This record gives sequence, structure tokens and C-alpha cells, in this order.
Amino acid sequence: MPKRVDHQERRTLIADALMRVAAEQGLEAVSLRHVAAAAGVSAGMVQHYFSTKDEMMAFAISVVRERGQARVAEAVAGLGDDPSPRLQLRTMLAALLPLDEPAGDDGRVALAFLAYTAVRPAAGAELRADTAELIRFIAGLLPTGDEDAAAGLLSLMEGVALYLLAGNFTGDRALRLLDAQLDLLYGPHSAA
Repeated sequence: MPKRVDHQERRTLIADALMRVAAEQGLEAVSLRHVAAAAGVSAGMVQHYFSTKDEMMAFAISVVRERGQARVAEAVAGLGDDPSPRLQLRTMLAALLPLDEPAGDDGRVALAFLAYTAVRPAAGAELRADTAELIRFIAGLLPTGDEDAAAGLLSLMEGVALYLLAGNFTGDRALRLLDAQLDLLYGPHSAA
């Protein structure tokens, strides 16, 4: 009887390898050969699941997105049934920051993918749609409901994430900056 193959599991194995290569060596090191070696599979197997680098990159960023969504969902679920909008927003944005090693690895891959899409706009269509949806969601939690303020907050936190990834900021400083920005949007608050 032939062995049953879980294709989603294989695609995820390859995407995980791509993310390790990108996180450790940068996006320029991502190739079928390098990803296959990191996954412990043949280059032919990688080509079987991903016919182009764009397909491989899109799948990897979807894995990063799912991991980020799971971190956010878990963190927000820990707040109870009726958290304040400010606390919900702080918790959500803090969960997206690369404050630990797994989130840092995902952050490096997301950053690499963002740079990749800067020169390949078609590859970033889904990412742009996700960003627009996130901005609308954040705006819904702000007292003013202002999408420009939401975009500004998201941009600030993405910049903070870059400084975290580069080692310029500590996690504590990143959270202080988040709290300071939330104070500007919601008014001073003694505890987030």
C-alpha cells in the first residue's frame, strides 16, 4: 500500500525551511536549493509544491500571518470577556511585536517579504489587503475611529519592531513606546 502524503504538512515543512533560511541568512539566500537543504528534502520536491519563488514566498508569509494571528488571539483571549478597547489594542499590538525568538524569526521573514514585495507589487497584494483590514480594525478600537490615526499607530509599531529586530530597542522600551502612543490616543492611563 502506498504511503499517504500530507501535502499541507510538506508545504509547511518547506515554508518553515524558507523562513529559517530567510531569518538566518536573509532573503537573498532563499533559493530552491537552499530551502530544500534546510528542509532535508530534494530540490525536486520543493519544485513539486512551489513552482516559483513567488509561490514559496507567498505561502511562507501566510504561515507567518497565521502565527501572528494565533499569538494575538491567544493574548486577547487571556483578557476575559469585556476588555477595554485600549487594553485590547495594547495586547494585540504587543503580541505582534518581536519580543521573543519565535516572533523575532517571524518578524525577520515578514520584513524580508515586505522588501521583496517592494519590487514585486503583485506578490504583495494579499499583504496590502491584510494591512488595510488591520487599519480598519484598529480604527474601530480608537476613540475617534480615525483610520489615519490607526495607520499612524500601526506604522509606529512596525518601526519599533524594526528597531527591536536590529537590537536597538529592548522589549521594555518597545512596550513603553506603545503605552506612550496609546496615552496620546486615549489619554493618560496608569496601567495598560
